[in-house]
Amino acid sequence: MDILIVDGYNIIGAWPELRKLRDEDLALARDLLIEKMAEYQAFTGYKVIIVFDAHLVQGVEKKYHEHKVEVIFTKENETADEYIEKLAKSLNNIRTKIYVATSDYTEQWAIFGQGALRKSARELLSEMEAVEKSISNNVKHIQEKKPSSKIPLTEEVAKIFEKWRRGEK
Repeated sequence: MDILIVDGYNIIGAWPELRKLRDEDLALARDLLIEKMAEYQAFTGYKVIIVFDAHLVQGVEKKYHEHKVEVIFTKENETADEYIEKLAKSLNNIRTKIYVATSDYTEQWAIFGQGALRKSARELLSEMEAVEKSISNNVKHIQEKKPSSKIPLTEEVAKIFEKWRRGEK
């Protein structure tokens, strides 16, 4: 199994779209990151865990699932970096590849020590753009293949049916 642990606020600060949104509405930036990571998870098959510092959320650690993505807010006075290091160590086993998405250089070296691999914010953004493009192309392809009606009709018959539908003779 492949697991991607995302340093939430680090990615928000690194991706231009999320950074701009963060300056207006931090909660909206978090929600958009979660939605994008849900798409990433569905497309790639990775299990995605997003970790946020307990920034503006005081008290105990909080975990929940949104769009099948695990979202974690660390407990008060615990950084996302500390939590991610512990999490990477606890999840590390022979059958699991763990990737950590962060552009924090110190964190990158710390997670190497836990046996995890890193993805920079820029790498993850590039992958996310490729995922979104593939999803868009797949949807477009499906829509193009889908016939406009269940039964192929000649144009003449379609016009007759349209007249009947409108109550014309």
